[in-house]
Amino acid sequence: MPPAAETVLDEVDGKEGTGGTAQDPRARARGPRSPLVAGPLSAAVLTAVLLCLATRLSRSYPFGPVTRNVVDLGQQYLPFHSYWRAFLRGETQGDAFLNWNSGFGSNFLGDIGTYLSSPFDLLVVFFPADRVELALYVVTAAKITAAGAAMALLLLRMRPGPWPVAALLGTAYALSGWTFNLGASVPMWLDGLVAFPLLCLVGEWARTGRRPVLGPLVVALAWIANFYTAYMATVGAAVVLLVRLLTTEETATARQRLTAALRAARGVLIGIGLAAPLVVVVFLGTKGADPTPVVPFAPAAWQEVVARFLPATASLASPALFIGTPALALTLTLPFNRAVAPRVRAGWTAAVVLVTLSLQWEPTHLLWHAGASPNGGPYRQTFVLCGLLIVGGWFSAARGVPRPAALLGGGALLGALALAARGSVDIDPWTYPAFGIAAALVLAAVLVALLGERRNTARVLPVLAVALLLAAQAGEAAVTGKRIEERQRAEVAWSPRIGPWHTAVAEEAARADAWPRHRTDPGEVPGGNDVLVVGGQGPDYYSSLTSEITSRTLASLGFGFYAKGRHPVTLDNPVTDALFSIGTRIRSTPTGPVRQDALPRATVSAATRPVPPLVTVRPAGRPATHPGDSAFARQERLLGADVYELPPVTRTGRTLTARCPAGSQVWFWGPEYRGGATLAGERPVHFEGKPPAVQAPMRTLGTVPGSGAVRIELTPEAERGLPRQPVGCLLQDRLDSAVRQLTATGATEVSTTGHTVTARLPQGSTGTAVLAAPRISGWRCAAGDAEPRPARAYQGLVAVPLDGRAASVTCSFRPPGLTLGGAVGAAALLALLATWALHRRGAAWPRRRAAR
Repeated sequence: MPPAAETVLDEVDGKEGTGGTAQDPRARARGPRSPLVAGPLSAAVLTAVLLCLATRLSRSYPFGPVTRNVVDLGQQYLPFHSYWRAFLRGETQGDAFLNWNSGFGSNFLGDIGTYLSSPFDLLVVFFPADRVELALYVVTAAKITAAGAAMALLLLRMRPGPWPVAALLGTAYALSGWTFNLGASVPMWLDGLVAFPLLCLVGEWARTGRRPVLGPLVVALAWIANFYTAYMATVGAAVVLLVRLLTTEETATARQRLTAALRAARGVLIGIGLAAPLVVVVFLGTKGADPTPVVPFAPAAWQEVVARFLPATASLASPALFIGTPALALTLTLPFNRAVAPRVRAGWTAAVVLVTLSLQWEPTHLLWHAGASPNGGPYRQTFVLCGLLIVGGWFSAARGVPRPAALLGGGALLGALALAARGSVDIDPWTYPAFGIAAALVLAAVLVALLGERRNTARVLPVLAVALLLAAQAGEAAVTGKRIEERQRAEVAWSPRIGPWHTAVAEEAARADAWPRHRTDPGEVPGGNDVLVVGGQGPDYYSSLTSEITSRTLASLGFGFYAKGRHPVTLDNPVTDALFSIGTRIRSTPTGPVRQDALPRATVSAATRPVPPLVTVRPAGRPATHPGDSAFARQERLLGADVYELPPVTRTGRTLTARCPAGSQVWFWGPEYRGGATLAGERPVHFEGKPPAVQAPMRTLGTVPGSGAVRIELTPEAERGLPRQPVGCLLQDRLDSAVRQLTATGATEVSTTGHTVTARLPQGSTGTAVLAAPRISGWRCAAGDAEPRPARAYQGLVAVPLDGRAASVTCSFRPPGLTLGGAVGAAALLALLATWALHRRGAAWPRRRAAR
C-alpha cells in the first residue's frame, strides 16, 4: 500500500499496538477526511449497497415481488415487529409485561428482551402499519451496515493502515456467509454481529486504561440488544483481548497485563449487571419455556467445513465461513508474512486455528452456546470466527502488500481449500465460477499493487488495485446473497408477504373486537403469530419463550402446534371457544393458492356465539365427566360438563366405525396422525401430525347421519398410531346448557388494564374462580381485599379459591425475575458510578500535583 496512507494513519492513531488516540493537530483539522471516519463510512455505504443488490438479484422484497419470509423471519420476527410498532404507538391491549393477544396471555417483557430490545428495532415506529415488511428490511439492513462500519473502525483502532482496505474488510465481515445464511433471516442475532467489534473495542479501551464508563455502557447495550449472541461476542472479544495482551507492548510486565484483563472483566461484569433487569427476565423465561428435544452435537465433516469458505454455499449443518476471496486470501498470507512481527503472526494464527477447532469439539461447542446445545443450526457462533479471520487479514495487509513469499504461501492455502471442497454437498453451481473470477481479480490487484509500490509516482495504480479487490469482494457477496436467498426459499418453510388476506382479517377483527367481554380469534392466516399482525386474542403464538404450561395445557385440550410445542395454533372447536371465552371467530377461505411471488387473498367472515365471560366460577368437587386422558375428556373436566359422546371405536384396516347420536358433530383427534380422514358422505379432512415437531389439532369431520353410524376412512401418509379415543361426538344442546350455567355463575363484569384483570362476581360465590388464561409463572391473584398471592392452577388455567365472602377477584401479571434483575441492575449502576468517581479522582491527581 502507498506509504502516504500509512503515514496519515500513524498521525491519527499513534504508534502501532498502543491503541492510543494521540493525534497531530493537522490530522484533527482534516475532520471528515480522517481515516477513522472515511473507513467506517465507506464500509457502511458499501455494505448497504451490496446487501440491496443481493436482494434485488434474488427478486426478493422490497426490490422484487418474491417473499423474504423464510422460517422464523415470517413466523416470528415479522409478526413481533408488527406488534412492536403497535405497542410503541399505544395501540395494544397489553403493556410491556403482558401480551393479551398471543397464547391467551403471554410474558411480553421476555419477548421484548428476546426479539425487540435492539435500538434498531425502534425504527419500525416510523413506518405505516401496512409497511412493516419494509420496516423489518430496513432494520435488518441497518444492523448489517452498522456491523460493517464497526468492524472497519475496530481495525483502524487496532493497527494503522489504509482505510480503503479497512472498509473492504469491514464489508467482508458484515456480508459474511453467516449473515446471509443465518443473520438475515434471524434479525435478532445481527445484534451480535454488531456487538463483536464493539466489544473488541471495549477490550482495547481496557487494555490502555481508557473510557472506564463508556466501556460498560457499550457492554450493557450489547447484552440488552440480544444477550444470546452478545454472550458469544463477549467470549470472542475475550479471545481477541488475550491475543492483544500477549502480542503487543512487549515491554509490558505480567502485572500490567493482568491489570488490563481485570479492567476488562470489571467493565464486562458491570455492563452485564446493567442489562440484568431484562436479561434475568429472559433467562428465567427460557427456563420455563416449553423444552425442545435434546439434540446431541455432531460435528460437520471437515470437507463441509472447508467448503463453507467458498461463495454461494448454504447449510445449517456446517459453519458459514465465507468472508470473500479477497479477505480470505489476505488472512491466509498472515502465517507467511515476515513484515508482521513473529509474535503477532503466531498469536492471530493460533487464535483462528483454535477457534475453528472449538466449533467442532462438543465441550467448546457447549461453551460457545452457554452450556446448552441449540435445537437447530449448531454453528450460531460462526460470526465470531469470521471476525477473527478479518482481523488476521488486516494485520497482514495493514503495512502494505505482503511480500511475494507470503502471497505464494497464502495463494497455495487458498487453492488447497478450493480443491479440498470438491464434492461437498454444499457446493452450488455458482460456487466455483464466482470463486474463480474473484481469485483472478485478486491476482490482478496484487500485481497492480506491487507495480505501484515500485512506481511511487503512479498514484492511479493503488487506486486500481483497491478497485479490483472491491470488484472481487462485491461480486462474490452479491452472488452469495442471491443464491442463499433462492436456496432458502426452495428448501425451507416460508410465509407469503402480508397482503389483502391479512388486511381483511384485521379489519374484521377490529369490527368484532369486544375485549374483555370476550375474545376474538382471527383464525388461520398464512404465516405464524397471526394475532400479532391482524389483531384479536387467540392462542396462536410462536416464541422461544412459549411457556411449557401454555404449550402442554393447549396440547392436552386438542390444540395443535408447530416448532416442537413452541408454536401453538388455533383450534376451531365450540368447546374450547367456550373454555377460553372466544365469542367471535373469524374464518378465511383462500381465493387461490398461496404463492411466494404474490400477495395472499381470501374471503373472510365472522361468526359470533354466546360464551361464558373471561372469568368463571367452578363449584367445589370434581365434575361428573368422562374419565381418561383423551382431549375430549380433558375439555369436559375443564368445562365442568359432559358434552361429548365417546363411543367405542372399532378399527378394521384403514376404517374406523362407531355409533353416535344422530345429528351430533363428529370430531377426530389424532395428534400424531398425518394423512386424510373422511366421514362417510362428507369431504376429506387432512391432518399434519409429525412428531415431535408438529401436533395436529382435532378437527370436525361432519355430522352423524340419522342412522347413527359413524364410518371414517383413513388415508395415512405415515404409519403412526392413533390415541385410544380418537373420536368424540359433540352434542350441541349439552354444550349450550353448560355455557348458560357458566355464564350465570361467572363474572358479572370484567375489566382489564395492561397486565391486570378485575372481575366482579355474584354475591356468595364459592369454589374456584377461573381466569381463561394459562397459569404461566408470574400471575398473582387475590379475592376481594385479600393480599395477592401466587395464582393457583385449575386444569392449567389461572385460579383463585373463593370462600363466599369476596365479591371480586383481581389477578395481575409480573414477569418472573424482574425484582432480582432490578436489584442487580441497581448494584451495577452504583459500581459504574464508583468507577466513574475513582477515574475522575485518578485523573485529577496529576493535575493537582502539577499545579503545586
